[in-house]
Amino acid sequence: MASGKRRWLFLTIMLSAFVVLGCASAFNSRALNLAADANYTQLVKEFEPPGENYTGMPFSQLIYLCAAYGELKNYRKLFPCLDAAQTKVNGGEYIADGWNHSAMPSRVKAIALVELGQYDEAVKAAELSNEIVTKNKLSRFDEVKVLEVLGLSYALAGKTVKAEEIADRLKGLYLGYPYLLIKDDRNMAIAKIYIALKRYPDAINAVSYNFKDSNTFLKTIAGWDVFVNNKLSFEFMKNKSLFEVGRWAEAKQGYDELLQYPYIRDRGEMTWNILFDRGRIAEKEGKLKEAIEFYEKAVEIIEQQRSTINIEASKIGFVGDKQAVYHSLIKALYADHQYEKAFAYVERSKSRALVDLLAGKQDFAVKVAGKEAQLRTVLALNDSSEAEAVSLDNPANKSRTRSIAIKAKEDLQREAPELASLVTVNSPPLSEIKSLIPKGEALIEYYYYGTDMYAFVLSESGLQSAKINTEGLVEEVAAFRKSLENPGSQQTMELAGKIYQRIFKTLEGALKDRDLIIVPHGVLHYIPMNALHDGKDYLIDRYNIRLMPSASTMKYLREKKNDKTGGILAFGNPDLGDPSYDLVFAQREAVEVAGTWANSKVFLRKEATEDALRRNGSDYNYIHFATHGQFFPDNPLKSAVLLSPGPHSNGMLTVDKLYSLQLGANLVTLSACETGLSKVANGDDLMGLTRGFLYAGSSSIVASLWKVDDLATSYLMIRFYQGMQKTDKRNALRKAQLATREKYPHPYYWASFQLTGSAR
Repeated sequence: MASGKRRWLFLTIMLSAFVVLGCASAFNSRALNLAADANYTQLVKEFEPPGENYTGMPFSQLIYLCAAYGELKNYRKLFPCLDAAQTKVNGGEYIADGWNHSAMPSRVKAIALVELGQYDEAVKAAELSNEIVTKNKLSRFDEVKVLEVLGLSYALAGKTVKAEEIADRLKGLYLGYPYLLIKDDRNMAIAKIYIALKRYPDAINAVSYNFKDSNTFLKTIAGWDVFVNNKLSFEFMKNKSLFEVGRWAEAKQGYDELLQYPYIRDRGEMTWNILFDRGRIAEKEGKLKEAIEFYEKAVEIIEQQRSTINIEASKIGFVGDKQAVYHSLIKALYADHQYEKAFAYVERSKSRALVDLLAGKQDFAVKVAGKEAQLRTVLALNDSSEAEAVSLDNPANKSRTRSIAIKAKEDLQREAPELASLVTVNSPPLSEIKSLIPKGEALIEYYYYGTDMYAFVLSESGLQSAKINTEGLVEEVAAFRKSLENPGSQQTMELAGKIYQRIFKTLEGALKDRDLIIVPHGVLHYIPMNALHDGKDYLIDRYNIRLMPSASTMKYLREKKNDKTGGILAFGNPDLGDPSYDLVFAQREAVEVAGTWANSKVFLRKEATEDALRRNGSDYNYIHFATHGQFFPDNPLKSAVLLSPGPHSNGMLTVDKLYSLQLGANLVTLSACETGLSKVANGDDLMGLTRGFLYAGSSSIVASLWKVDDLATSYLMIRFYQGMQKTDKRNALRKAQLATREKYPHPYYWASFQLTGSAR
C-alpha cells in the first residue's frame, strides 16, 4: 500500500509541475514507476546495459538508472553513468517522460560528491547544475533542489558568504499557488544550509512549524508513511538545532519521539547522531550511566557500517564525527571507573579509524591460499549489501540485504580475520590482548582526543590507567620536533624532559619490565619515545622499545625466520626526474647496507622501481628503501615512498598500494627523506603506512621520523643490519642507536628511527 501511495504522490508532484509549465504530456514509463516506487535494485536489474555501456542507452532510461545508482550509493557505476548522461545533455538530449532533466546529472553528481566529502568538487558540479536551471528557465522545483545542494556544498566547503547568499535566494522564492507543494522542500533546504554553517537559530526559524501543518490535505490523503523520510529529516534538523543552542529539554523530547519511529533504524547516520546527542543530554543531567548506554548504542550503529559516506549530509546538512562518539564514551567510562571497558573502546576507536581510512579501497591483497576468489566475492557482497541497505528501498529488501551483509562479515571474519579487521571494526577482548604480550614485556597504550589523554599500562599484573594533562602538549610536541631537526638546538633536552614528565613519568610505577610495546596516538606519533629524557637518562638507556599501530594488531603479526634465500633487497636514490631530489649519500647507503648480508641485491636510480619491488619483494628477508617519502596528513592513503617510474608503475608506492601487495619480508626499513612529517597532525598518515607494510606481510618496520644526516644514517644502518646477525631487531636497533650516539650525541642523529611490529 505504501509503495502505491509513494508512486501516486511522486507522479502527482511531477504532473503538477508539468501543468505549471503548460506541458501536461502523458508519461508513465517503467523506469519512472520503479524510481517513484524507490525500487532501485529492480530498476538496475532491468535497465543496466551489458558491459555498462551507458552511451548506447536513450536518455529517458539512462537518467533513472543514474538516479538508482545514486540511491544505492554505487559510486563506481554512478559517475560513469552521470558522465554519459551529461554528454547527452550537452548534445541536446535531456527529455524523459516529458520532463526537462538537463540539470539532473550535475545535481546528482554534486549530491554524491557531498556524500563522499569532496566538497570543492561538489561546488563545481552544483554550480553547473544551477547554470543549466537558470539558462533553461527550468521549474521552481528544479530551482529549489539545485539551490539546496549548491548552498550545502558552499557551506561544507567553507564558502560561508556564498552559502548565505543561496539561503537568502531560497527565502526570497515565491511559493504561492501553484508552488504550494514545495514549501517543505524549500524550508528544509534553508535549514540544512544553516546547519552546515552552524547557524542553528536560523535553522530553527526555517523549520519551526509543525510538519503536519504544512500541506495537511495532501499529507493526510497520501498517508504519512509516504512522507516519513522527509518528516524524519525535518524533525532531526529542528531538534539538532535546539540541542546546539542549549534548548536541551525540547531537544530531548523531540529526539525521544524520533527514536520511537519504526523507520528510524533505516537512517543509521541520523540515528547514531541522535543517540550521541541524547547521551550528551544525559551527561548534562548528571546521569552518567544513562549517557554510557546511549553512547554504546550509537557506537553499535557506527560499527555496523564500513563506509565513511556521509549520506545524511545531503539530507540534513550535518556531518557527524564518529570519533567524537568514541571519545565521549571512553571519557564517560573512565569517569565511571570502568577502565577495562574504556580500554576496549580505545582499541575499537582505533579500529574504526583504520576502517574509515580504508573505506574507499576495494582491491585488498587476499592472503588465504586457495580462497582468493571466494573471499573477493564475500568482500564485494559486504560492500554492495551495505550500499543497498542505506538506500531508501522497501523494508523487505532492507531486511534481506542486512542479512547478506551480516553473513558476509561473519564469513570474512572466519576465513580471513586480518582482512576483516580492515573493513569491519574488530577488537579482541582484553584477555586475548594480554595473552599476546610476551612474558617480560609491558604494553603502554595512549588515547588522545581534543583536550583529553588517557594512558593504559597492560602487563602480567593487569591493567592500570592514568589521565594525562594535555594543556599545551601540541605546542610542546611541535617545538620538540623542531629542535630535534636542528642538531644545533639547545632546547632539545629541556623539551624532552617536559614531555617525559607529562606522558611517561606517571606510568613508571606500573612498569616492572625493560621491554616495552608503546601504542601512540594523535600527536604522539610524531615524537621519538627513545629520546624522552628524565633529567638523567634518555628512555633508550633504560628500556627496549617497539611500537604498534594498535594493541589488536599484535594478533596479526607473523614472526618470520630468516629462511629466504635473499638477504637484503635495497632501493637507493631513484631517478625522480629532478636533480634536486637526488640523494647521493642514500645511494651509497643502499650499497653499503646490502654489503652487510650475503645474497643481497641493490636497485639504483632508474632501476629502483615499484616493478622491481613487486618482482623481487617476496624473495628477500629484508627490504631497505633509501629514498624520498611524501606524507599527506589530510589524505593519508596518498602518502608514498618515491621510486623511479617503471613500465607498469608511476613510481609512487602509496599507502593505498601497500594493502594490495604481498611482500612477506621479515623487515622493511624506510630510511627516507620525509617531506611533510614536520606538520604535526592526527597521526593517521603514519598509522596507515606502518599498518600497510604489516598487512603486506612484513613482520616489522623501521622508519625515520625526520630526514637524518646522511653520514649518521649510514653509520647507524650498517650497525643495525650487522647487529641483526647476533640479536633481535629491537636490540639491534637500540645498540646501533647507542653506538651512533657515542659519535653523534644530539638526538637529531640517532633518535629518528623507530621499530614498529615484531621485535624478533
